[in-house]
Amino acid sequence: MEIEMEPERKGRLTLVLAGATLISTFGSSFQYGYNVAVVNSPSFYMQSFYRRAYFDRYLEPMDENLLTLLWSLTVSMFPLGGFFGSLMVGRMVNAFGRKGALLYNNFFSIVAAIMMGTSEIATSFEMIIVARFLVGICAGISSNAVPMYLGELSPKNLRGAIGIVPQLFITIGILTAQVFGIRNFLGNGAGWPLMLALTGVPAVLELLLLPFFPESPRYLLIQKGNKDTAKQALQRVRGWEDVEDELDEMRMEDQSEKAEGRLSVRNLFSFRSLRWQLISIVIMNMGQQLSGVNAIYYYADNIFQSAGVNPNDIQYVTIGTGSVNVFMTIAAVFIVEASGRKLLLLLGFGICCGACFVLTAALKLQESVSWMPYLSITCVIIYVIGHAIGPSPIPYVITAEVFRQSSRPAAFMVAGSVHWLSNFTVGLVFPFLEEGLGPFSFVIFGVICLLTLIYIQIFVPETKNKTFQEISHLFAKRNGVEITEEKAEDGGDSSSSNSSSRGEEVEVGKETRF
Repeated sequence: MEIEMEPERKGRLTLVLAGATLISTFGSSFQYGYNVAVVNSPSFYMQSFYRRAYFDRYLEPMDENLLTLLWSLTVSMFPLGGFFGSLMVGRMVNAFGRKGALLYNNFFSIVAAIMMGTSEIATSFEMIIVARFLVGICAGISSNAVPMYLGELSPKNLRGAIGIVPQLFITIGILTAQVFGIRNFLGNGAGWPLMLALTGVPAVLELLLLPFFPESPRYLLIQKGNKDTAKQALQRVRGWEDVEDELDEMRMEDQSEKAEGRLSVRNLFSFRSLRWQLISIVIMNMGQQLSGVNAIYYYADNIFQSAGVNPNDIQYVTIGTGSVNVFMTIAAVFIVEASGRKLLLLLGFGICCGACFVLTAALKLQESVSWMPYLSITCVIIYVIGHAIGPSPIPYVITAEVFRQSSRPAAFMVAGSVHWLSNFTVGLVFPFLEEGLGPFSFVIFGVICLLTLIYIQIFVPETKNKTFQEISHLFAKRNGVEITEEKAEDGGDSSSSNSSSRGEEVEVGKETRF
């Protein structure tokens, strides 16, 4: 007898799913973006405070080289903290759950906000540097935990769109910091401590509101073994009672991973069946950050000043680029499920590559051609557009999709570590790179974009509308594993049919099964 399969039910955006998405991304991802850009506009006034605090303490002027070093540390402590946060995320999401990790994470932000807000009163620039490290830890944890949480809450037909929402709130956070940084608002000698301290507001709101939303059903079922709670959480998120098919898919994933157990980072590197997934997320996260996107946000005012923009207009040009970033990320939310992940990555890196090379020429010729500053601004905006539609949001989505439950926390630790180390490198090195190479520093970013594009074209498959099991099968041949299909016997029940019809990955030359 032939078994008739019910048509697949597509998930919808319920109020619970929308609420969990908005609160987790505003409380966590928004802070990440806000702290990327918050020190750009008030940098002059903050450095004046550094000089004043040093003079009050030592009764002598601060050496300019020391000031440059302290300011580089102020900027780069944020991504360095992010690196350490990414190392913590695996243990936190396994110990406290995805939602629990986000709740505990807010304490880093609240402590940092208090330190930055009171640094001027305490006449201590060291408090700012330490606080930047702490808020970096917060960002490092949230940049990995939020995509993991939302990826496990979302139905597969919405996973790409919802996976971009964290990046959308990062861009909103950047834009908010740029608006607050207007000289007549908070980007002045009196307002910068409050501007830095405002990062604690989203943390407090998340701490108050996120407990009302469910934990990841996959975490509850697969890692905690709590079937009833997992079912209730999934029913709340999906908005209907019959969730057995999706629970069966989670159970199949659980059964297929019991042989390997919970993977550590060390074990992750030893599994042949995960080799190319791991290489791909490392390359994409390196390409995302080493392409220079955060150099633009950390040092936007300096870049536009080098491009010949009128000093009075720089703050508004910077806000304009932030607005474009938000708009294009919103567009990516709506087109990712139609166009797919791979196309957006290729298109985005291609646009960034071209913009970097043209920007180099524009900066080189600006003294001899009167309209070159306008071309420089245009190149920066085009670069931001390219990054917003692909390189900024998609690596988070793909990292959540190409690893299954047991390997996902370790994979996010690896991806996050690469992301933040690359971010730290750009933030620390770019001022010296710009001083040494001038406009040719953007050639390096352009070459990195090109190399990343070539890798994605050759090695990264499309993951749109695929289950986690199907995605693992896409990498099987490249990893050197075989897929065996077992047919369901006639008359079998639906759950055994689902379970037995799945493909098993068998590592070639070994007995290990997944």
